Amino acid sequence: MIVGKKLQDREGGVWELVRRQHGVVARAQLLELGIRTRSIEHRVAKGRLHPLWRGVYAVGRPEVSQNGRWMGAVLACGSKALLSHTCAAALWRIAPALRTETIHVTVPGGRFHGGNGIKVHRRRDLGREHRRVVAGIPVTDPVSTLVDLASCRVEWQVEQAINNADRLDLVDIEALRAIIAALPPRPGMACMRRLLGLDALTDTGLERKFLAIVRAANLPIPETQAMVSGYRVDFYWPALGLVVEADGWRHHRTPGEQRTDRRRDQAHLTSGLTTLRFSEDQIRFRPAEVRRPLAAVIARLS
Repeated sequence: MIVGKKLQDREGGVWELVRRQHGVVARAQLLELGIRTRSIEHRVAKGRLHPLWRGVYAVGRPEVSQNGRWMGAVLACGSKALLSHTCAAALWRIAPALRTETIHVTVPGGRFHGGNGIKVHRRRDLGREHRRVVAGIPVTDPVSTLVDLASCRVEWQVEQAINNADRLDLVDIEALRAIIAALPPRPGMACMRRLLGLDALTDTGLERKFLAIVRAANLPIPETQAMVSGYRVDFYWPALGLVVEADGWRHHRTPGEQRTDRRRDQAHLTSGLTTLRFSEDQIRFRPAEVRRPLAAVIARLS
């Protein structure tokens, strides 16, 4: 009876682990739970365990979910491995998942060579602070995920991922800028620095992004770089008496620049004009925060 209860408890522990791990389990985990090597081999022969990668099995049936594939790939690469790059971005829901995509896993070192659909990345500074668990799967933290994504995706896709991460409250744009500014160089950092204004977007680039928002909302197109009330302004609708200023990250930071901005706004107000200001992070990553008030003000002034 005691032996039977121990066997029942052991089997129950395995099934609970498999449930948490999306239908997959590692050989090392089975051994740790008291399942002997001969018993593992017997289950493989009987079709109860289906090899996915070396030392990793699907339990019950060979088909596994996307989460199961990701979990299995992480298990195949060791106890410190983390899902990363495009797969981590998909797990965090900041970028779309591709079913046929290679599974990316990051490890701090070791002899894990991936293969058979797994791409292994090695990162010397990978530590506990970079580890998160989402849906039971060990994964890189949001900041690491964005940097890794920036190393293998085009810039607009990374910008969209940053936007999604901000919307999901996974990152704060200003905090992200500070973190990226302090990180040492590695793949993806140059792209992140450009997108976050650390290598600041040119005035022309910011102008193009703002005008894209205006066009997408079917709003009247403004004049650009017009002289109004003695100042050159970013955008001007003369028929509406509306001025919009785009405050880039590299400008409007010092007290002197802020005083100048106030004088400009006061001069426009004195002339009977309406002034709106939008920050670069709103224009780049939160276009709805630009579109909604701009459309409302234009409707009112019309």
